Amino acid sequence: MGVMIDREAIHRKYAEERAKRLRPDGIAQFAEITGKFAFLEGDPFTVRSERAPITGHTELLIVGGGFSGLQVAARIKEAGDIDFRIIDGAGDFGGVWYWNRYPGAMCDTTSLVYLPMLEETGYRPSMKYVPGPEIRAHAVRIARCFDLYPHAIFSTNVSSMTWSDQDNHWIVETDRGDRLTATYVTMGTGPLNRPKLPGVPGIETFAGKSFHTARWDYSATGGSEDGAPMTELAGKRVGIIGTGATGVQVVPTLGRDSGELYVFQRTPSSIEARNNAPIDPAWYATLEPDWQTKYIRNFGELFSTGHAKEDLLQDGFCNIMIGIFNRMMADSADPASVTTEDFMRAYHASDDEKMVQLRSRVDEIVADPKTAEGLKAWYRQFCKRPCFHDEYLPTFNRPNVHLVDTDGKGVERIDETGVWANGRHYDLDVIVYASGFEFNSDYTRRSSFEVYGRDGLTLTEKWFDGLQTYQGMHVRGFPNMFILGFWQGGSNGANITSNYRFTGRTLASIIAHARATGARQVETSARAEHDWVEAIDNFDAPSILGGADCTPGYYNNEGQLEGRKEKRNMGAYPKGIVGFSDYIEEWRSTGLFEGLEFRPGRP
Repeated sequence: MGVMIDREAIHRKYAEERAKRLRPDGIAQFAEITGKFAFLEGDPFTVRSERAPITGHTELLIVGGGFSGLQVAARIKEAGDIDFRIIDGAGDFGGVWYWNRYPGAMCDTTSLVYLPMLEETGYRPSMKYVPGPEIRAHAVRIARCFDLYPHAIFSTNVSSMTWSDQDNHWIVETDRGDRLTATYVTMGTGPLNRPKLPGVPGIETFAGKSFHTARWDYSATGGSEDGAPMTELAGKRVGIIGTGATGVQVVPTLGRDSGELYVFQRTPSSIEARNNAPIDPAWYATLEPDWQTKYIRNFGELFSTGHAKEDLLQDGFCNIMIGIFNRMMADSADPASVTTEDFMRAYHASDDEKMVQLRSRVDEIVADPKTAEGLKAWYRQFCKRPCFHDEYLPTFNRPNVHLVDTDGKGVERIDETGVWANGRHYDLDVIVYASGFEFNSDYTRRSSFEVYGRDGLTLTEKWFDGLQTYQGMHVRGFPNMFILGFWQGGSNGANITSNYRFTGRTLASIIAHARATGARQVETSARAEHDWVEAIDNFDAPSILGGADCTPGYYNNEGQLEGRKEKRNMGAYPKGIVGFSDYIEEWRSTGLFEGLEFRPGRP
């Protein structure tokens, strides 16, 4: 039986809090990276050395050196005879984990499924949830294990990609004057790679130190990402703007080291216990071969349905779904008879109970009643990204840490000496922007370059009305190009790295088939793409992620109307994460490559 709660009163409160935060400008509320913040386009961690422009041809060019590009490159390397290069604007491998070096950075998904290729690299994670430096080190480990460094072109940003139908290859130009050609290209630029700033008036006028968490300035703070004390903040007045997943991770260290810390909050995050713990080496040694495939599948089953034969992971994201399933089964003993209405009813009931628990947890931890009230999340847990942390809430018991709750309004403006909020000025020496990355903007904007397909069609034009792909990987009008993403595929957003497990082998198989048949162009058929997108358009299964009645956030397009474009951009294979995994493995293994056209191309 669930706890006795006043659901109607809770839902009224949700609606009231949502209304406070709705803005007519939606995602346009965030500022362009210009002026004094143009450094966000650069790399403070690696010196970009001068070199001569690179020219020449490669069979496969992998754009992006994060976990998507790494997994694809490793499988391509295993194939043995495919010439390839990897290009990335960062100074090393790691993707978003190359850039995220803020103190306290950590992944919210258990390392046993988040860190790819653990068996192949022979690595045992230190903890159930590992910190950022360990994640980045694992990216480097994969690159070294598969000898990928000789293939890498770092500190180089692609500026354009253009398909030549005459030459049956892509022409890739960069910001360093490079002009490369490639028979095939992959796009692995990731969903979170373009930092965004709040569009607060006066943001460029602040005379003190200010920076975004994706480009942490240790010269201003002292310390290191490994947790060393940030001695430069001693006695300093520090403000942090943003209390999402990043802010939650940063605040404990800032609270420890700052003279005074002011946490400017528009919307609180929901904070569940993390309960992190070391991974037992003796237990880890008992895992049988191919254990990670089993664990990733178990995660997919639990996260998508809340039900599996066993729970191997005890992961926070999965526990939310397990709660929904258990609540649903309390009213129906037969899973096969459960309807969409049954599921949604169970979801809302389970979520109401969970959120009451999380709000009560705030009262149990935070001593000051007013501060505790401000830290309570009044929305469904998956309206925003759920957070898991054991130090965030206790930090507000420090006498030097102050919550500045703006009651949904956000910071009013910034001037040379500090921040205005709630009609009051806060004198500051340092401002930290924990405002995250662009998520709802156009794919090519986030990638920071345009892609020109057949007859000059741009990818921006192609996707003007939302993503159109076959399998989330192939795009009509863009031959020999493969998207390394997760939307319109399995779309396992809670464990993004698992979406790329089979991509490398699939790509190697496609290239091998093209060689065997003499094809110089590989492209999805118009019918295959149409049918795939239509299936997503017509898929009306309930979603617990975001929603029109949610408080504004990147899960629901900042509370703006979500139409066909948004549905396509967030769409997934109708049979879910595990279903897509089974489908794509079978599709590849048959060797038929149904839905793709292999053509000789132009002579």
